[in-house]
Amino acid sequence: MPADGPDASPLVSFRGVQKTYDGDTLVVKGLDLDIARGEFLTLLGPSGSGKTTCLMMLAGFEQPTAGDILLDGDPITALPPHKRDIGMVFQNYALFPHMTVAENLAFPLRVRGMDKGEIDRKVADALAMVELDEFGGRRPAQLSGGQQQRVAVARALVFEPKLVLMDEPLGALDRLLREQMQVEIKHLHETLGITIVYVTHDQGEALTMSDRIAVFNDGVIQQVAPPTELYERPQNSFVASFIGDSNRLAGRIKTVADGRVTVALDSGGNDLVTALPVAAAAEGERTLLSIRPERVHLLDDADDADTGRLDNVFEGTVRELIYFGDHRQVRLALAGCDDFIVKVPNTAPRGLLARGDRVRVGWKAEDAHALDYMDMEPGLNGTGSARSAA
Repeated sequence: MPADGPDASPLVSFRGVQKTYDGDTLVVKGLDLDIARGEFLTLLGPSGSGKTTCLMMLAGFEQPTAGDILLDGDPITALPPHKRDIGMVFQNYALFPHMTVAENLAFPLRVRGMDKGEIDRKVADALAMVELDEFGGRRPAQLSGGQQQRVAVARALVFEPKLVLMDEPLGALDRLLREQMQVEIKHLHETLGITIVYVTHDQGEALTMSDRIAVFNDGVIQQVAPPTELYERPQNSFVASFIGDSNRLAGRIKTVADGRVTVALDSGGNDLVTALPVAAAAEGERTLLSIRPERVHLLDDADDADTGRLDNVFEGTVRELIYFGDHRQVRLALAGCDDFIVKVPNTAPRGLLARGDRVRVGWKAEDAHALDYMDMEPGLNGTGSARSAA
């Protein structure tokens, strides 16, 4: 977790950082960001959003077009990568194939001029840290993908850097191994108290591992927040769509009262939704409503007594049923939206549904967030649901 002791100053600061490769298009636009000591910060976003460019500028492999980057209060823009005291883990591991595991770990220590005794001790400690004590004499080709990734992590940590950068480090691993490595990297972070800046386009990975997540789009940070806040309280339509599944209903704010808004949907009828104003709060303003599928209740006749606690109740038609093991995903045509999603736990005491069934659903006002308006995905005709782009 981030340090909150006597030295609470940020370890890394981006100040007005911009980056262009062609002198015309900015891939990073006026970035201001502080990274706390001991923090696990993930840069998350779609391809081309600027997250990897920011990491490369911090590492020293790219130079900012404008602005400053500070490490421990000192500007590092003019420093070459090997003088920044930063560890780096890449997706392709970047291990030297002609060296043994121990020699790979010793390399960053040798270039720093340490004596042999100190190198041997640090290499042994690093191997023990990633539980590869018996593998020091092997070459990378003799290791599994997960073992190679552990070596890459150990090499980034062996010289005890101030900061470790990880660029899509688990992208080449299968799902089970990737999940295992997520836990191992997070445990190392907690045990060692190191600062990690992690780049990924995988939202689940970011939510699992991070203290905070910075969501990038089009070279700009859209929101920086802890995972729970980012998911539960997205500040704009892009974040709501990119983090997890989100039903989106387009409309126009009709009334504003008592900390809530009433939105007239674009469905062409008299459909109204009561919601919380997050990034839209003026009467007549266009808005997109974001509603998480797991917050939508699937109702039946026995639920009549419960509808009073739900601010919004609609009727829809079942279009598709998808089985996910721990839950079913029910896709509805509802309020002008042809792809409205409800997640139903498989433990729910509900009879079997079929395509074409008419059902009622409901949700609370606080589970519908009125956000900034943005164009809907093609084919959704102005009102629809957006799946995560991750």
